[in-house]
Amino acid sequence: MPSLRNTADSEGDSSRQDVYLDAARACLLDLGWRRTTLTEVSRRAAVSRMTIYRTWADMPTLLGDLMTREWSRVMADVLASRPDEASPDRPVDLLVDDLLAAVRALRENELFARIVELDPELLLPYLLNRRGRSQEQMAQVVAGAVARCQEAGAARAGDPVLLARALLLTLHGHVLSRQTMVDDAVDEAALEAELAHQLRASLAPTDGA
Repeated sequence: MPSLRNTADSEGDSSRQDVYLDAARACLLDLGWRRTTLTEVSRRAAVSRMTIYRTWADMPTLLGDLMTREWSRVMADVLASRPDEASPDRPVDLLVDDLLAAVRALRENELFARIVELDPELLLPYLLNRRGRSQEQMAQVVAGAVARCQEAGAARAGDPVLLARALLLTLHGHVLSRQTMVDDAVDEAALEAELAHQLRASLAPTDGA
């Protein structure tokens, strides 16, 4: 069966599928992945089971579309929430601020937190085996930002795609594991400040760059 990326060919289709994804999101928040079924999603969306089955053949396919929508919205919200005083003349600072905001937003996102709490294994394929659609989108956004930093002479030379992917690998640990490094000796604010320093240092121009 086709997934969201192939079936949302009209505004009406997209709107209806948002309703179905909203129902699936509510199920995951209330019940967790293991107890969520397409039947339960259809019940909460007030449609027949076949309506859901015509869009998603199984729960993993639905989950992929739900996570893509959720993380894409997080990224869009981060970009939309930039302060008015954000200066385009300091592109590295703007990029670092966006990356820090994305880490905070993901860690605070209720669906992400629920998945980490109840069903962390759902994230493993995207950490160990392949990039998801939302990861690819973010990598493209960051690569574009890195390229703009380079054009302004604010970042070192190098393949923007490579640099962007390396930055995202650095962020993975802070999104998923930061709490394991917080204790009486080191608090979360200190770790975020260190992350900001590492991100700026990794982009800093080098001699001859």
